[in-house]
Amino acid sequence: MLPKVPSTKYLALFILILLPSMTGYMAWEARTVDVTVLEIEGAPEGIIYITDPHVRASNIDHVQMVIREVNRLNPSLVLIGGDFATGDETGFASQSVWRSLDAPAYAVLGNHDYRVGTDAPTGLERLFAVRTSADVTAAGYDLSALKDGSADTAFADGLTATLEENGVHVLRNEYARISAGDGEVVIVGVDDGWAGMADPPDVPATDAFTVYLIHEPSCRADWDADLILAGHTHGGQFLFPVIDQLNDHGVVELAGMFDTNGTPTYVSRGVCSASFAGVDLRFNCRPEIVLINPTEEQLQVIGGST
Repeated sequence: MLPKVPSTKYLALFILILLPSMTGYMAWEARTVDVTVLEIEGAPEGIIYITDPHVRASNIDHVQMVIREVNRLNPSLVLIGGDFATGDETGFASQSVWRSLDAPAYAVLGNHDYRVGTDAPTGLERLFAVRTSADVTAAGYDLSALKDGSADTAFADGLTATLEENGVHVLRNEYARISAGDGEVVIVGVDDGWAGMADPPDVPATDAFTVYLIHEPSCRADWDADLILAGHTHGGQFLFPVIDQLNDHGVVELAGMFDTNGTPTYVSRGVCSASFAGVDLRFNCRPEIVLINPTEEQLQVIGGST
């Protein structure tokens, strides 16, 4: 009789066989970008939202591909939700990639752009501080408790200057009213919350569609807005079934549309990913370009690519 092989050995063998194919799939998914269509009543047509590019040498070809796809959709306006940088770089030459955008672009900065909360332990500290030490109501909004001197403002200033040179208008607690598509939009850019730099501007009452652009979803408030756009989470990056269900029920807010006292908030999965040993990986959570109120021409472009 053949000796009995313990079931744990079969499991280990199965994992050894499965792991390379799973890693290959997750690497492929991290480079496969969806176009997510949002129909938002009152919003101008053809606005695109992207976030979390984390531009670096290992993903710049992917960022270039995202920009080509954005240009192919011919948007009226591009909004970018922060984390342009990784926080590890010593210069910003790679940010010249944004020069190839064909539409007006407005953005905010993220926590990596201030070099704060960029790893798991410090990120959890920041998240806890928002929940326990900050006021995220519109009336008393105050995240100054997170302004502890750790934010690298010189780094953020240098990045901002480079982005402006390359056609991206960075709103740091400012707003802009511009024409877009078939209407007007007020873009309110709130500087990064985890860095303690968020100080929303006073916005005059207007009939124009008003978008608040922020980075961390947890730093949003019940502002008088028609739409809040956030990023930061990468959608969870690995959206396994249980996590996916928690997200769908609003227990966690990693990706998709949520409600803030009647104001829709969309948390994007972002366009790039955190890397593991230099490889970008995702599972059930593809990068996305968000397209708001697409035109007929944009729908034809999307239809032609599916």
